[in-house]
Amino acid sequence: MTGRIPTTPLHEVPAWAVLERRLFDATEEAWRLFSARYSGPDGRILHAGGFEHRDGVDDLYEPFFNWPAFYALGGSDAILDAAKHHFEGVTAQLTEAGMLTGEYENGYDWFHQGESLLFFYGLCAADPGDERFADRARRFAALYTDPAHGNYDPARNIVTAPHNGARGPLEGLGTEWLTYPASLDYMEAYGLPLHGLPGITRWSDLEDPAHARLMGDELQRRAAGDTAVNLAATSLVTNRWLYDGDAASASWVARYVDGWRERAAAAGGLMPDNVAPDGTVGGLHDGAWYGGHYGWTWPHGLHSVGMSTLIGAINASFVSGAVPGTVPGTRDDGPLDLVRTMLDTALDHAITAPVTETPFSLRGSWLERLGPHAAEPATLVPYRFGADGWFDYGPLQLDLPTWLWWWTRDDADRKRLDRVLDGLPGSDEVRPFRDKVEAGHEGPWLAFLDGSLLDYPERALSMALGQLARRVAVMDAEPVDPETVHLHFWQRANPVVTEVLGQLITGTPQTLYNGGLPFAAVAYTDADRDRPGLPPDVAALVSGLDRDADGTGRVELSLVNLSPTHARRVRVRPSRFGEERLTGVVTRGEEGGDWPGPSTASAARAGTRTATTVPLDAPDLLVELPPSHRADVVLLTAPAAAQPRHQPRHQHRPHHEGARP
Repeated sequence: MTGRIPTTPLHEVPAWAVLERRLFDATEEAWRLFSARYSGPDGRILHAGGFEHRDGVDDLYEPFFNWPAFYALGGSDAILDAAKHHFEGVTAQLTEAGMLTGEYENGYDWFHQGESLLFFYGLCAADPGDERFADRARRFAALYTDPAHGNYDPARNIVTAPHNGARGPLEGLGTEWLTYPASLDYMEAYGLPLHGLPGITRWSDLEDPAHARLMGDELQRRAAGDTAVNLAATSLVTNRWLYDGDAASASWVARYVDGWRERAAAAGGLMPDNVAPDGTVGGLHDGAWYGGHYGWTWPHGLHSVGMSTLIGAINASFVSGAVPGTVPGTRDDGPLDLVRTMLDTALDHAITAPVTETPFSLRGSWLERLGPHAAEPATLVPYRFGADGWFDYGPLQLDLPTWLWWWTRDDADRKRLDRVLDGLPGSDEVRPFRDKVEAGHEGPWLAFLDGSLLDYPERALSMALGQLARRVAVMDAEPVDPETVHLHFWQRANPVVTEVLGQLITGTPQTLYNGGLPFAAVAYTDADRDRPGLPPDVAALVSGLDRDADGTGRVELSLVNLSPTHARRVRVRPSRFGEERLTGVVTRGEEGGDWPGPSTASAARAGTRTATTVPLDAPDLLVELPPSHRADVVLLTAPAAAQPRHQPRHQHRPHHEGARP
């Protein structure tokens, strides 16, 4: 077939498209207010307080974590410039405070390192041609791939400490926990960090100074060797690999994840959380597979172990076709079995009870998410395991099974996800909340993709606009004193809203917050400005995702040009990093109408709807949208033979023009 992608005149303007572009406009206003109010001329956060411990690096990067994502969706060049400016300013600020060495965190757990690096990964993906960030990507990854830095022991295939970073493996957990008294009341909700110590069976036992000292001593002594949350370090190495396909980086990711897979297999399939310096599981925990720092026992269990394991498994799957000895363009999803086993184990031990009647350590955020449904019976899974077995029951967080299914599009993974959704009352409601990770609306989004909640785009975008307005109201209502402001304030005030935009425009869940890479089912380039994202006036909606067992997939997509006077051109690519290619496109248009129609007509006559399938073999598709027109297509996809890469910000390369084969 020759010619252009068929388009259809807008007989009426879709409400979702108007709301989507309004959210872009409102976000542009709000981030400028945030930047002007809370940062200095060099981009640093206006925080005069010091840093007493190893903690805090993530808190200054996190307020900007999704700014590069907004740019990649179609935000202004100005927000990318501002994001880089803030990264440089905060990095200088933290270096002066003694928290960074060589621009990287001195050393901390990867639950928090992953949070702080979301901003960095987003900048690398948004503009990989910026050599400053490319150089950082190589240097930061070498902290783990080069054994000379001490963070990784290749002989035992372990990261060598729970706290690791630019200064290598750090000893213990820091001075703040040399003792662990009951007066640390803000930690009481998470219970005892170690189980089985003599004389310590409940929190009140820590009122005894001797018990508090014993707990502190044991925390420090056992803070050595590998922990499950270190799997998030694979994103740092995978991000470096995306620049140039460095085979050693891909091999490191695959080997490190395989080490954990082998340990899980030896333990019956369930992921352990600790490895002693000599390479043995439980070597510092009396042989127990649980009890590691940020592991199954304390403080968050499945929340932290599941997140890091999922991140590591996805990264291993992502690079699998680039590992020497494998077939390029193939993908091994076997590492995801680590996540499947832990989710199935949690579900198999589930109970039914209302969240309001359980002492769940993370119940506060769930009360907000569920609203009145928190008082209804729900499927609650155990998040943690200790000396007395499974405990700490709460709803299974949706990001874990959602991302598992999104990555594989496997029917069995979808059934598991549906099992979770069926046990969560009100899971398809669009509730007005937004926390720092900006996730939690997976349920209604999935219902929309399934065709059972067709008004989700309008409702979700309206909700997102409301949450942005609340963030601006927080900025206006809470004067900030740099001397006393809480480190988490800026995360609460960040007005950039991307969860719903990411779902609707790219067909992707919110990025995994503890260090996931910014994948996408669909990515865009403004063809006239030759930069990432949607052109001005253009709105996009992914309304269906599917993939067969052979890897072929389908993405249903609508593009709308709201401008009544300007034509727009947009390139559509079926993946963020080029891991998918187009094998065809189903075009849906209209023939025989009379757009715009005679001036005396009250309405233009619609034509006959058409659908044509065009075979292709191309990395992307150029869609030309006349003023007040829309394009409705189904992208037919397959895995690309070429290895994935960061896609250049300015792309001067051949692309598929319209529907020419």
